[in-house]
Amino acid sequence: MHRIGLVISDGVQVLSLAPIAVFEMANLAVDQPFYDLCLLSEHGEPVRSSVGVTMTTARLDSGDFETVIFGAATRIQATSPAVLNFARQALSASRRVAAPCTGAFVLAEAGILDGRRATTHWLFARELQARYPKIKVEEDRIFIVDGPVWTSAGMSAGIDLALAMIEQDLGAAIARSVAKTMVVYHRRTGGQSQFSALLDLAPKSDRIQSALAYARRNLQRPLSVQQLAHAVHLSPRQFSRAFRAETGQSPAKAVQNLRVEAARLLMEQGRLAIDVVARESGFAGRERMRRAFLRAFGQPPQVIRRNANAAAGVQILPLQRGS
Repeated sequence: MHRIGLVISDGVQVLSLAPIAVFEMANLAVDQPFYDLCLLSEHGEPVRSSVGVTMTTARLDSGDFETVIFGAATRIQATSPAVLNFARQALSASRRVAAPCTGAFVLAEAGILDGRRATTHWLFARELQARYPKIKVEEDRIFIVDGPVWTSAGMSAGIDLALAMIEQDLGAAIARSVAKTMVVYHRRTGGQSQFSALLDLAPKSDRIQSALAYARRNLQRPLSVQQLAHAVHLSPRQFSRAFRAETGQSPAKAVQNLRVEAARLLMEQGRLAIDVVARESGFAGRERMRRAFLRAFGQPPQVIRRNANAAAGVQILPLQRGS
């Protein structure tokens, strides 16, 4: 049985425990339980979460673990020497060491991330890089696997991280089954962006939301202000004024961001030629798409695809069930 230890301390954010639910569902999806889950803390005492829920834990020295995950808090917390030593030992004693969100600061303080690629929640990524300059922080990633070390963005990204581990351990079919059971309709690859153009826009009225939904459904079309305004029954002038007031962007800029986001997802999936991606996402040609990628990400589409392929490569060799 594959033992997983999740290290937590007072103030742990409850959603950072989401991987537990993913592994639990994996146990239900196979003939006999594959994962043995254990909550750990420095002294094995009850741990109080950031919302006041108290959890029972075992001491850090409670046996060997094939995977050790360090839980996250809503803020960066000081880490005790005992936990740092446990993290260093886990790197050599365990097959995988992982940290979602601010848990990356534990691995960083322990020196585990030095010289490695890593990510964390975008709110803390620049601080992680500033504090620990030896790390190659990639803030625009859902999760990153660098050898035995796994890091992920915050909140729900821990689910993607756990699903990728299950795919590595038990195969893609089981991972898809678990995602379906958890009503996760699209498991994000590690290289996928943390950001969403629609979330950034955050329109307030139904009409502007409808205009953006219309634009997203019709990215292959020119999508002029007149077309968008007509789709929501406003004059072009009314529409432009309301759109900028609610989103802080012009309609043209918002459409461009939606095109870039759609093109990036297609590039990360890696199934279409670049010319086809440009056409499907509404760019006039691959050169115009390349310029848009450079403005948005500082990288051309080919590099985005290569990084996504590299992040996904860890998932293609499933573990044998008996190992």
